Amino acid sequence: MSLMIRKPKTRKGKQILLAREPQLIEAAKQMLVVEGRKCSGNIKTFLKDVHQLKKPLCKVLNRSNDITPFEDPSSLEFLALKNECTLFVLGSTSKKRPDNLVLGRLFENEILDLIELGIKQYASFAEFSSEKVGTCVKPCLVFSGPKWNQTEELRRLRNLLIDTFQRDKVKAIRLQGIEHVISFTCLEDLSIAMRSYKISLKKSGQKTPRIELTEIGPRSDFSIRRTKIASEDLYKQSRRQPKEIKVSKKKNLSRDGLGNSHGRIHIGRQDIQKLQTRRMKGLKKTSEIK
Repeated sequence: MSLMIRKPKTRKGKQILLAREPQLIEAAKQMLVVEGRKCSGNIKTFLKDVHQLKKPLCKVLNRSNDITPFEDPSSLEFLALKNECTLFVLGSTSKKRPDNLVLGRLFENEILDLIELGIKQYASFAEFSSEKVGTCVKPCLVFSGPKWNQTEELRRLRNLLIDTFQRDKVKAIRLQGIEHVISFTCLEDLSIAMRSYKISLKKSGQKTPRIELTEIGPRSDFSIRRTKIASEDLYKQSRRQPKEIKVSKKKNLSRDGLGNSHGRIHIGRQDIQKLQTRRMKGLKKTSEIK
């Protein structure tokens, strides 16, 4: 979809357009939740649970939208640009594709990747009586199974799921701050099993606590239907980082296991006889020594 370059007429409009431009340090990605022309009960419940997991980095469109992203993605690109979202999930139901989900992301206001999933089994948050985690908790994502690296579609799906469920990037995290884990397992028939657990730290009699996992939902099994991924060149371009934020490697500098920095300095060969030292009368050579 070709977008016209608009010139701002007010100061506030200029600030909005500047905020939409590429930044050196990008903020956390917003996700758009869209309902299709017709949705089943499982699809509506899944979209509500996704909003619960993603909020406040999520915007929901409650009205039904007749959108077919694989045939004509222009309307979806318009909605994502209007709501300032780079990720989206579209739920719909039809006779040909029941309980259908479309995950995708945008680059430069155009569709980058599209992956269509079908829900085979689903259990929502409400079906689990266990205690839930708090809001805005950064989940720990686990990908199990050796098949994630077999095809390019599965690699892109894994990367897309990371973009979908991750939050703000953090430099460090304490052990008590890990409360939620979402597991994705790629099975033998290439279906995806999604499980969500709450992490509880129990006493173990040692320094490291004992970890217990309690399933809190949602629980779902997906089947991969259609995929439309970007070319390798466009995918590399979307991952390119500006030179200003790249960390340049410093020579002769290393870190040990404790995080201490060790540096090595190279100096030229020195002549001890020509070193400038403090002059002392007691060390002055006499005529007899000469």
